[in-house]
Amino acid sequence: MVIARFEDIITWQKAKDLTLIIYQLFKLNRDFSFRDQIQRASISIMNNIAEGFERKGNKEFKNFLFIAKGSCAETRSMLYIAVALKYITQSEFNSLFNKTEEIAKMLSGLIKTL
Repeated sequence: MVIARFEDIITWQKAKDLTLIIYQLFKLNRDFSFRDQIQRASISIMNNIAEGFERKGNKEFKNFLFIAKGSCAETRSMLYIAVALKYITQSEFNSLFNKTEEIAKMLSGLIKTL
């Protein structure tokens, strides 16, 4: 199957869903530097998938997928601080943690196929 648009990539769709959840969860958080950082990290996942895909070369796409994977790890890392500071519940942490792990595994799969 040939993917014509980055919007058709399931990993991008899941990263977009994660980003929307992160933005919604932290939109009223008054710790502005924390909020901005976790939002930037999460949106970087989907944006790097999109940017790499549009480069139209497997080598460059792979590089951007590695960057997306790093942003996914950064998002997951920040979730530990979010739950420790009680910005989110343990249940919210668990759900988001699982989403970031799933996305990271999918990114690894994409990288291996390239």
